Amino acid sequence: MQNTVNQSIMPVTAKINENGVLEIGGCNVVELAEKYGTPLYVYDEDTLRASCRQYKQAFSPYENVSVLFASKAFMTQTICAILKEEGLGLDVVSGGEIFTASSANFPMERCYFNGNNKSSEELELALETGVGRITVDNFFELELLDSIAKSKDKYVNILLRITPGIECHTHEYIQTGHLDSKFGFDLSQLDEAIELIQERFSNLTLVGLHAHIGSQIFETQVYSDLVAIVSEQFAKIHDKFGIMLEEMNLGGGLGVQYTSADDPPSIFAISEVILNALRENLVKYNLPDPKIIIEPGRSIVCNAGVTLYAVGSSKQVPEGKKYIAVDGGMADNPRPSMYQAKYDALVANKANQKPEETVTIAGRYCESGDILINDIELPETEPGDIICIFSTGAYNYSMSSNYNRIPKPAAIIVQNAQSDVIIKRETYQDLILHDVIPERLMCPLGDGHPLS
Repeated sequence: MQNTVNQSIMPVTAKINENGVLEIGGCNVVELAEKYGTPLYVYDEDTLRASCRQYKQAFSPYENVSVLFASKAFMTQTICAILKEEGLGLDVVSGGEIFTASSANFPMERCYFNGNNKSSEELELALETGVGRITVDNFFELELLDSIAKSKDKYVNILLRITPGIECHTHEYIQTGHLDSKFGFDLSQLDEAIELIQERFSNLTLVGLHAHIGSQIFETQVYSDLVAIVSEQFAKIHDKFGIMLEEMNLGGGLGVQYTSADDPPSIFAISEVILNALRENLVKYNLPDPKIIIEPGRSIVCNAGVTLYAVGSSKQVPEGKKYIAVDGGMADNPRPSMYQAKYDALVANKANQKPEETVTIAGRYCESGDILINDIELPETEPGDIICIFSTGAYNYSMSSNYNRIPKPAAIIVQNAQSDVIIKRETYQDLILHDVIPERLMCPLGDGHPLS
């Protein structure tokens, strides 16, 4: 079966040139670091587009499929422009993501709005911008959305998110399909929700169900189980309420390779499991073919991205570890400290040199837990060397912060030896842009003010 982008640590264009320097997208990454500074997020456009096309190809045997990019993984106007060209939709979870898509002239009818606590303002924005579907997560949202829709004389097509009761062998913080979850309606609550839609919420039209079982999933059987559970609910809803649902959103969650120890299934393996299970269950329950929606995020963008850092200080602990410090860390990649995530890396300007020592790559932030990679074998490093950490395209920028009052890095995209900025590097001025000093604290000292 064909390998896919999520099964490779490096971007598809990565190579080591004749000078022993890493290149991505035809660009020398050391020269990129010199031109744009570090830390630097680098995205390979060819890898991003390849993953989009592999998803479309993998699910092409089924006629009616929509692939939505889970934009929480990495959301910029440039990403929206590329996804628009590739024919994907968007899974959005906030007003900010909706606004970004709309400002990039993304076709908003291809957007599905998810989330467990959408605000009135976000729901209003979704209706104003023409978001195609809203996935309703709870009873409160049903009533709120219907009220807003009535006030605007609009009718809204919705899906109900359910918790299918499937637990995946993944980090507990990224399990979302098990019964004790903050997301979605329990299956025992579905009848009540549908009755409310039919009897009270006349501006809402139920068109489907949504279920998502987690993230960084390496199993395949769970997808078959998910299809079976959702199909059974389709049949029960038809039998009890006379509603033939049209859309089955199966979420995303396919894992990726962060290190050589990771062995995720391919996109084609997952599609085969899903489509086989779908055919079996449609026959079992005598259901017409629904529209299938999938929402990959990490597996589309993660392996397209790398992060470049410059080496600074180092420390050899007597009879212990050697630490090498870089100019970024937990604020631009919080995943190691949050999820104990593991990564692979190389010294980009010494990419063809053999490892000589085992080191721990430490960040620059004032936290002892600010460690990017524990115990990695690298060539001997010195200040100014460029460390490239792979598979950082998903959630790194999305979850980044200004901890220690440090500006966020720039992000660039590369293709055919060309590089372009897609997110500008923040400046110190940006850090204070929204700071306000109350006027009462602006009084000169010595005028009788309590601060004098």
